[in-house]
Amino acid sequence: MFVLLYFLDNRYWDVAWYEPEKKFKTDKYIIRSGVSGIYIYCIMERLEGWPDVDMDQIRIVFKLNHTIFNFMAISDDRQRSMPSMADRNHAMQLAYKEAVLLTNPRNPMFKGEVDDKYMYSMEDKDNNVHGWISSEPPVGFWMITPSDEFRLGGPIKQDLTSHAGPITLSMFTSTHYAGKEMRMGYRNGEPWKKVFGPVLAYLNSVSPNASTLRLWRDAKRQMAEEVKSWPFDFVHSENYPLSNQRGTIQGQFYIKDSYVSRLNIYGKFAFVGLAPVGEAGSWQTKSKGYQFWTKADRKGRFIIENVRAGNYSLYAWGIGFIGDYKYEQNITITPGSEMNVGPIVYEPPRNGPTLWEIGVPDRTAGEFYIPDPYPTLMNNLYVNPLQDRFRQYGLWDRYSDLYPENDLVYTIGLSNYRRDWFFAHVTRNVGNNTYQPTTWQIVFNLQNLNRVGLYTLRVALASAADSELQVRINYPESDHIFTTGLIGKDNAIARHGIHGLYRLYSFDVAGNLLGAGDNTIYLTQSRSTTPFQGVMYDYIRLESPFRT
Repeated sequence: MFVLLYFLDNRYWDVAWYEPEKKFKTDKYIIRSGVSGIYIYCIMERLEGWPDVDMDQIRIVFKLNHTIFNFMAISDDRQRSMPSMADRNHAMQLAYKEAVLLTNPRNPMFKGEVDDKYMYSMEDKDNNVHGWISSEPPVGFWMITPSDEFRLGGPIKQDLTSHAGPITLSMFTSTHYAGKEMRMGYRNGEPWKKVFGPVLAYLNSVSPNASTLRLWRDAKRQMAEEVKSWPFDFVHSENYPLSNQRGTIQGQFYIKDSYVSRLNIYGKFAFVGLAPVGEAGSWQTKSKGYQFWTKADRKGRFIIENVRAGNYSLYAWGIGFIGDYKYEQNITITPGSEMNVGPIVYEPPRNGPTLWEIGVPDRTAGEFYIPDPYPTLMNNLYVNPLQDRFRQYGLWDRYSDLYPENDLVYTIGLSNYRRDWFFAHVTRNVGNNTYQPTTWQIVFNLQNLNRVGLYTLRVALASAADSELQVRINYPESDHIFTTGLIGKDNAIARHGIHGLYRLYSFDVAGNLLGAGDNTIYLTQSRSTTPFQGVMYDYIRLESPFRT
């Protein structure tokens, strides 16, 4: 423990939680021979009859010794020397308090860069190890999370990792990139109990002559060992079932879309999971229970091991297809049970053949056009990696630069979504902290019009923040044929997230609203108080009423 406290800043070590005056929380700490670290878990419980409460976050926070830790690593390609809290305290605040422009850092290499803790967020499926490195002495401090079973929101839920401070977090739950829809709310004396963790605060060192990057490699090795050992056999609590007290489920996931293939399609690399009982897709916001996810193989085969006993729904979704699958029956896992659901088949929403489509149904806006950042508002970590350029600050304002007066027009057959479809449908900045709604156009040609049939427009959103999407056909001043109403609090645009909560909208377009030849669909994001209001599209498709 004394070694750990040496690493911390002013012996600051916080386990943060949110509860009313009545609360019951038990923290557990385990030190094992041969493992240089501390395992931490907590059991949180509400007894029946307790007052109403909402909980937004449950987390462990380590604030490290700022005099020695200055290099952060959260993945193989996201590693860098970091500014200090003092640098941030003397910086210029940007559009929100977390984002600052470093104007007078102690280390001049940081001058002119933007620092924002949300630039270092990560999807839970990848958030297994992150932390800090010191060169003098050559030591590392790491947060290792061997399982996602106690996390919320499924495998692609995003959350914070480590950031300037130096801070290292273990985020058990939060509303980040989801909003209040994921808040844990308890009403009418509802009882609840859940185990969070264990996670491992891991410490390592190398000889003074060795490369300190070996500390990162060793942390990954230790992470792999912890994942392999889950559930841990050294945790002795009636609330933490061991491996022989858990169950297994397996099967094979297929997708049936007759407009893509006459045969059932393997659910290649689909995400399949057990989560609290609910409707299809409800796993995104179910916040009180446990979730167990895996990725199917090339033939859609999946196995989910070490599932806690309980009642669940079996959910799945696959890249390349819209919507969510839910198995028709609830799944009951008992200690030691082994269940095989056999082949399961998902039929995505479909009324007719595809006339045209924009994007790839993968629940992100990552395939669309992401502009270059402002040269004076950059984070140098994301200058080269193309896959992470969306993490730069201020990209929402680049829309107004590219479209200062007229909005985006996308022409089917001529435009390319990677080049011509802006990654976020945001407001237009017209100066003086004033913003305008924006209306995008999709222009397409119909040669064989069915005036009496119903076309189907599918709009899948990857994110929404205080926005309202309205759809009009051919006449921009006409009444909208569809509106989402006010939706979304995930704030992914401001927090460099490229996706938040997934939403799918499907609605009919009467053939008599269309014409032979060119037609235009108008997409209006009508809310415009701030620069961060908007949606990110995942995928758009128009289906014909003709069946082939």
